[in-house]
Amino acid sequence: MSGENKHLGPHAATIAKERAKGATRDRVSAQRPRRRQDSDAGALDLSILIVSYNTLPLLRQCLRSIQANAGDLSHEVVVVDNASRDGSPQMVSSEFPDVRLLRNTENVGFSVANNAAIACARGRYVLLLNSDTLIVPGTLRAMIDHLDQDPSVGIAGCRLLRPNGDMDLACRRSFPTPWVSLCRILRLNRLFPQSRRFGRYNLTFLDAEGTYEVDSIVGAFMLVRQELLRDIGGLDEDYFMYGEDVDWCYRAKRAGWKVDYVGDCVTIHHKGASSRKESFRMNYHFHRAMFLFHSKHLRSEYPLPVNLAIYVGISSRFSILAVNHYIAKGVSAMMHPLLALRRRRAAKSGVLVKSTIPERAS
Repeated sequence: MSGENKHLGPHAATIAKERAKGATRDRVSAQRPRRRQDSDAGALDLSILIVSYNTLPLLRQCLRSIQANAGDLSHEVVVVDNASRDGSPQMVSSEFPDVRLLRNTENVGFSVANNAAIACARGRYVLLLNSDTLIVPGTLRAMIDHLDQDPSVGIAGCRLLRPNGDMDLACRRSFPTPWVSLCRILRLNRLFPQSRRFGRYNLTFLDAEGTYEVDSIVGAFMLVRQELLRDIGGLDEDYFMYGEDVDWCYRAKRAGWKVDYVGDCVTIHHKGASSRKESFRMNYHFHRAMFLFHSKHLRSEYPLPVNLAIYVGISSRFSILAVNHYIAKGVSAMMHPLLALRRRRAAKSGVLVKSTIPERAS
């Protein structure tokens, strides 16, 4: 393994075949003229914006992967820290002095934090990148080339792979219309992933390595041209986390821009590094985002009974998750004293008892 990519560690096997593709893309890209409008003269190629919240080890790997794989692109990196308690901002300041660091005194959410970074971005293109991602060789150049070649594309995303090599299905999506959402709730999209009727939520019937226009991509890797920002503005700050990427894509398409999925470009995505630490709170924001999106964009297109069914469905789904959460928390609280009693008795008898009961939830 080469020294510049040692930080990829266990992910090396996942990206090995992509490395060769990246090298090929770089050679082809080097032969293409760089098209730049007069208004872009002197601008950077790319502004990479990362929102950080208690993901220090992954953020470090992400920044190192950018350093190793940005190639000849003129770029800047802006990290917005949402009041992390794990030392993330101190790590960025000490280990990555070239990175611009914006520090919030509280967790203001994904949209507000990204908009703060967008306001100071100097690149022709802006990349919203999760802190739990790893950039693969060739991806950044190929993605920018794709937008350079088609000025009608306002937003583009790549194929996201989990560390084990599985595809993160959220990287390409249809808008959550009542039918699409119903298919997902009933798991018809999983039962019939190759069906154009039932598999529309994650477009599982399309070639994962293809390139085509989609309704929406995911905010973990979202490449946006500056002209679109001037046209429709930044992320909707009504969304705290989740839904803002779908909302942005919806507004972009309403304004006449294309949203493309580029499947032959790859980024590694750990997924959920921040949200799993506060799973219940994030579940609330996920369902709230569903409610907001439908209210903002789809409610006027459907009759009252359909809208009521949507709202009842969202509320019921969250209520079930909430009940399960508090039941699990209550069971854990009740079992914790019993486990402590068993350990005390075991200590007296000199026998070590291995616990099969989960630690008490905070």
